[in-house]
Formats: sequence, structure tokens, C-alpha cells
Amino acid sequence: MAGVSACFPENVVETSDIDLMSPEDVENFNRTVGIRRRHIASDDVCASDMCQKAAEKLLDELGWERDSIDVLIFESVTGDYRTPPTSCILQDRMGLPDTTFCLDMPMGCCGCLYAITVGGNLLTSGNVHRALLLVGDTALRMGSLKDKSRVPLFGDGGTAIALEYDPSAPEIVVDFHTLGKGYEALMTPHGGFRHPATPESFIEEDFGNGIVRAPIHTLINGMNVFSFAISKPPRSVEQFMEAEGIDRDKDVDFFLIHQANKMIVDRVVKKLKLPLDKTPYNIEEYGNLGGASIPSLMVTRLRDELQSGPRRLLMSSFGLGLSWATMSMTPGPMVIPAPVYI
Repeated sequence: MAGVSACFPENVVETSDIDLMSPEDVENFNRTVGIRRRHIASDDVCASDMCQKAAEKLLDELGWERDSIDVLIFESVTGDYRTPPTSCILQDRMGLPDTTFCLDMPMGCCGCLYAITVGGNLLTSGNVHRALLLVGDTALRMGSLKDKSRVPLFGDGGTAIALEYDPSAPEIVVDFHTLGKGYEALMTPHGGFRHPATPESFIEEDFGNGIVRAPIHTLINGMNVFSFAISKPPRSVEQFMEAEGIDRDKDVDFFLIHQANKMIVDRVVKKLKLPLDKTPYNIEEYGNLGGASIPSLMVTRLRDELQSGPRRLLMSSFGLGLSWATMSMTPGPMVIPAPVYI
């Protein structure tokens, strides 16, 4: 991994600014969920715009020519269009060569680790040497703005990761899992080809407790997601460390846990007995950024450390699918520009 960068909207929304929440709700939410503010994109800014801005900043600081990029992966559940793939559009917008291998991946919160795995495997094939992984979302737009269970959770952001083939680089080890039968815990019921959008798709229903949404909106079954997130991912991390002979106190410099919410991350940290000084949080400032969560941690919390030399990272992400993954890698020293804004 040669570098990582991030772009966030300039617009910051405090939890206290959200009309759905009373002062008591805000106080409780800030204490338990831990998201005090989030960056929200304007209606004319897409995930691809933020990813492009992050990528162009990163390419400039790396000194990479556009025609040296062999692979472009765009990981997002909020692409520009249903078709064509947004990665193809970005290839043109960024002036990349027409030999660029382009791929869209809609894997949600696990997307960063999927993109690193796919991009890294392409590089080891020997036919390509440089890859750009663009990971970002504008997730708030997928749901109902009247859904109290979802609106306060998400922020917007775009990240870029630069990979370059290096035969001497330490091995990246990854472990993936999928529980497809749990897919309904995080989903958008209507709007795909299983349930195309109809006039009924936009009829809102009041589910109580401040949750008003229509079938076209993304939903979260909070209890199911919480139960999944604090059980299967930490168990996999424990098994991963045992299988790889990783000592959490001696062998890992930083543990990067998907920033779903403070309650979940706290429980994962406690279950795994992770050292707090090695487990950064940025949930309080950025909210849940989906797949961009882990690269945003690198930029916003570990920039100095990762620029100064190699650091072993153990990463855990979990989300849509239901899917979860654990990855160990030792990048660095990396180029990490300061965050840019749009």
C-alpha cells in the first residue's frame, strides 16, 4: 500500500441539529452511540466526486502519472447510476488510460477489505503494477429522512488507496465470512429487479419510535445488526490471531475496527481485550462511513504514524450481506495527504 487519502463534505451536521431528536435523545445518543457530528454532502455531490478528489490529491503527492494506473476499483453502494459502472465513468473523468481494468463493488462496510484483496490479487498476477481503490458512500440518501433509527448514524466521505506491486512487501493475510441468511437485517427492499419500484414503493409507514420509511428506503434492524456485530466478527478476529500466531500486545501496532457506532466498537474491543492505545476511534466526528471507515481512520487518526514507517495493522469490518472480514497487513511508510474537502 503506497498511500491513502480522504475527502469529506465541508457541511458538518451536529447531532443536536437533527430535528428528529429531542435534547434528551441527543444526550443519550452522544453518550452511547458516540456520534456527535458527521459530514453530509450537498445534493449535487456524489460518492464518486469525493473519491475522485481524494484520488487526485493522492496521485499528485505520490507523483504517479495517470497513464501508470492499471486497475481502478470503485467500492460503493451509492454509485452515480444503476448502469453503467461508476468506475468506467471515473476512468474518463480522471484521464486514466483506456487499458485500465475497471470494476464496481457494492460491498458496503466490508468493501475496503474486499477492494484491497481483489486489487492486491490482480497485482500479484504480474500483468499490472498499480491500482487505485476508491471507497466511499453518501449513505444517508438511501434511507428515509424521517427514520430516527438511521439518520443520525451515517456520514458521507470518499477515500482513495494506492496499491503498487512490490515482491518484497510483507504478505497481506485476509479471512472472509458471509451469512447470507441474515441479509434482511440491512437492506433496501424495493428498487432492484426482485422488487422493482412502483408507486407503492414510496408510501411511507410509521413503525413507531420515530421510524417512518417506505419500501424504497434502506432499513436497519438494529437489534439483529448489533447481535451480529458483537458476536461473529470478534470471534473471527480471535480465531484469525490464533491461526496466524499473532500476539495482540506485541505483534500489532494498531487495530482498525469498522466504526459502526461506539457501542459496537466498545464491545468488540472489550471482547478481544484490545489495548485502547492501539485502537483509534473517529466515530465521534465522522459517523459511520461504510466501507470508507477503515481508510478514514488511517487518514484522520494515524497519519503521522503510517507516514513515518511500516506499521502492522489488524483490521476488522462487518456489514451488508451479512459479511465480515479480518485482515492483517504491514504498510508503510505511506504517503497520506491531509484530508481534503468538497
